[in-house]
Amino acid sequence: MRNPNLIGKLRADLPALARSLLDQVVSLASGRRLPTYLVGGPLRDLLLDRPSLDLDIAVEGDAMALAGELAKTIGGRAVVHPPFLTATIRLPGFHIDLITARSETYVRPGALPTVKPATIREDLLRRDFTINALALRLSGPEAGEILDLAGGRADLDARLVRVLHERSFRDDATRILRAVRYASRFGFEIEPDALAWLQRDLAYLETISGARMHRELARMLAEDEPEGALRYLHDLGAFAAIHPALRFETEHAAAFARLRELNPTGARASYSPVLAWNLTEPQALDLARRLGVTKPQREALRAMPGLRRLGPKLARPSLKRSALTEVLAPFLLPALWAFAALTEDPTVRNRILDYLTKARHERPHLNGDDLLALGVPQGPQLGDLIRSLRAKRLDREATSREGEKRLVRRFLAEGDKARHHAKKAAPSRSS
Repeated sequence: MRNPNLIGKLRADLPALARSLLDQVVSLASGRRLPTYLVGGPLRDLLLDRPSLDLDIAVEGDAMALAGELAKTIGGRAVVHPPFLTATIRLPGFHIDLITARSETYVRPGALPTVKPATIREDLLRRDFTINALALRLSGPEAGEILDLAGGRADLDARLVRVLHERSFRDDATRILRAVRYASRFGFEIEPDALAWLQRDLAYLETISGARMHRELARMLAEDEPEGALRYLHDLGAFAAIHPALRFETEHAAAFARLRELNPTGARASYSPVLAWNLTEPQALDLARRLGVTKPQREALRAMPGLRRLGPKLARPSLKRSALTEVLAPFLLPALWAFAALTEDPTVRNRILDYLTKARHERPHLNGDDLLALGVPQGPQLGDLIRSLRAKRLDREATSREGEKRLVRRFLAEGDKARHHAKKAAPSRSS
């Protein structure tokens, strides 16, 4: 099936720099007589009228050599991945993946595939889902031809996520997570046979390493509204198969939505700590290990059980703003945002939000040089006084520079008085 207009639509949807890079790839490949195809997610999204700024280009030939030649042409750098016969060229806000058409074999469930060069037809038949097993010819007389060996276009029209064979989830159980992610993103259904095989093979999630699990979870949390996919995984039993303490229930979903309201630009960084809200600290640490998270993410997950226990203390009417700031300061910000989204106590939430948006940024009007100029001696008491002034400002007991100066003078006067009394009380050395 040929559709030359699809290439025109692809080019029209790309920014000028990306369009120029695509044209150079096709030109270089044509010069080498390498058939060139747009494949995978970018083609799927093009057919769904969801343009992507990234491109996956498959060639029947040496993609890494082609990437090296392209990098020299544009004065860029190609990052090659020899085990997978791929290369990536990155530009600001855009990247292109060049892929040698390949076949795959799996030596055991959960292992990374062993690949070897193959035809584009073999390449399409090794893919995860029919909607990703499509190729648009970009070069030669067949430019505009769509290769659809597995019925991917029909499944796009039917809004179905379908695997290409019955052992697909056993070969690579991360496809369980991707099937749910695509179904949620596009509003598709998982095809009934695929759903039955997915549920049958949930135990194969144990074969996936923490590093690979982390990558898949990061992709899921990068979705616009990931809670739908996460709740679906929970209901399917996939989360329990990943880790017995991992849950995603109504309160977790509500917290995700609230995070986007409270912190629109930083919500994603606070999604993962939400997962540890009802856990003990050992459970949170074991979950962090299983998910292969980064060190800051691990510490944020670890903090959640302790923050939950802090709730009653943070609700006390007598708690001063300075004391609350001291209590919350040791915790990572993503954990605190997650706490604010999860707590049902409006007083606690408002106090945490005040800390996050205001209190943690507030400093005394006077700095160390100002205190020295007022006569405060150099030494530990200088730092103590700056901390005291900050507490006074947080508690609205000193609201201006002049107010802080009065407090410093009072401190100095009290110090002089104390030294005077100490001198008078000291026994005479004369006899």
